[in-house]
Amino acid sequence: MVTLLYRIYQLFIAIPLIVLHTIFTAIIVSLGTTLGNAHFWGFYPGQWWGAFICRILLLPVKVEGRENLKEGQSYVFVSNHQGAFDIFLIYGFLHRNFKWMMKYQIGKIPFVGYACQKSHQIFINRSGVKKIKASYDQAREILKDGISVTVFPEGARSFTGHMGIFRRGAFMLADELQLPVVPLTINGSINVMPRTRDWRFAIWHPLHLTIHTPIPPQGQGPENVKHAMDESYKTIMSALPKELQGYQENPDQ
Repeated sequence: MVTLLYRIYQLFIAIPLIVLHTIFTAIIVSLGTTLGNAHFWGFYPGQWWGAFICRILLLPVKVEGRENLKEGQSYVFVSNHQGAFDIFLIYGFLHRNFKWMMKYQIGKIPFVGYACQKSHQIFINRSGVKKIKASYDQAREILKDGISVTVFPEGARSFTGHMGIFRRGAFMLADELQLPVVPLTINGSINVMPRTRDWRFAIWHPLHLTIHTPIPPQGQGPENVKHAMDESYKTIMSALPKELQGYQENPDQ
């Protein structure tokens, strides 16, 4: 009975408001970035949007570890990727100005894609070396401005909640610019909307975001890249429930 009532609430209240809020946010971002200050308009409306979606769906959110971050410091945030709600959780509750490194296909989504382009989110196109290089050149410029970058180094959502392999790109970027890497652990997103249930009703479940201690550079070069990647992987996994710990192959990687 509770599940039925929650679905009725979503159908007639939450989903229509989410759609309207998404379109409104995309318009605000597009207009704001046209007028100027893409770092402001490219983040704060999105932050409010992410928090709104979690709250309108009545999802409890717990965040731990914000005290680990320093004001004015650029970071490379790396997170496990349990499901679609990872984006809303990080955007709404990390409380740091950052740009996303995202798949270039997102740029084709109506309203949202245009807003992402206008706000200088970083699209990763792996169809050629030049396009990959252009994406990372853009990330370097953003990080030099004191803004952070958030990456899902798995590159694809999990099917089970377990972690797959990490790609090296984010850690190479952090190594080149000698920036700290901050691991983020997301719990609960797989329960709210696993990728096997895309575009269906959300399932009520608490969301938990853990912001771990930054991993500072240990020198520069391949050893530092490997150190940051291995430590991030181990740290993120350590905060997952025991039943979700351990590597599991993701066929999308």
